[in-house]
Amino acid sequence: MSGFHKVVQTYQEALAGIQSGMTLMIGGFGLCGIPEGLIKHVYDLGINDLTCISNNAGVDGFGLGLWLEKRQIKKIYASYVGENALFEKLMMTGELEVELTPQGTLAEKIRAGGAGIPAFFTATGVGTLVAKDKEEREFEGRRYIMEKSLTADFALIRAWKADTMGNLIYRDTARNFNPMMATAGKITVAEVEEIVEPGELDPNFIHTPGIYVNRVIKATFEKRIEKRTTR
Repeated sequence: MSGFHKVVQTYQEALAGIQSGMTLMIGGFGLCGIPEGLIKHVYDLGINDLTCISNNAGVDGFGLGLWLEKRQIKKIYASYVGENALFEKLMMTGELEVELTPQGTLAEKIRAGGAGIPAFFTATGVGTLVAKDKEEREFEGRRYIMEKSLTADFALIRAWKADTMGNLIYRDTARNFNPMMATAGKITVAEVEEIVEPGELDPNFIHTPGIYVNRVIKATFEKRIEKRTTR
């Protein structure tokens, strides 16, 4: 990997420099659009004391549920507990520090962090536990609370297609938190389904420009379904 060529061949290269005590952003919503291979290889590395920023924490035994099994996460910023019973247990017993954040606010905290905006005011959460210990101001007769933005040492994201320069396209709802997280990591690693040569992606449909992406690795995904509903 050198210059504009962002593709790496191994997960060791993709995760080079990651270590215990870091803050990591993990793309995805439920199990949709999560970087499955990157998550599994962080699990295999056995690093711990991590602060994670993720919409939720996967399910028991899959996705970030793996990190919870090894107690690799010290603190997590998330918008809901989801289908993960272990996540709920660790939160309720106090073994895991959890900062539950309204989903739109969490998305904006990440987007603002990537844009270099240190904080912003929002009406969401005013008068609730969300507002505890946060600065409050009034604008045009309405109350707002200040939310601090989020950034991370590493952003681990998932995309559908990439070119070798790191330009990314996401597919359907698997886009979710991935584009904003791609901008907010000091090092952004994208796990993708397909890699093409520069010029093969229509520039009108590129969602994340390669300038935000440090490393790209091609993977095969299980694409597990979190909850299947049938007639």
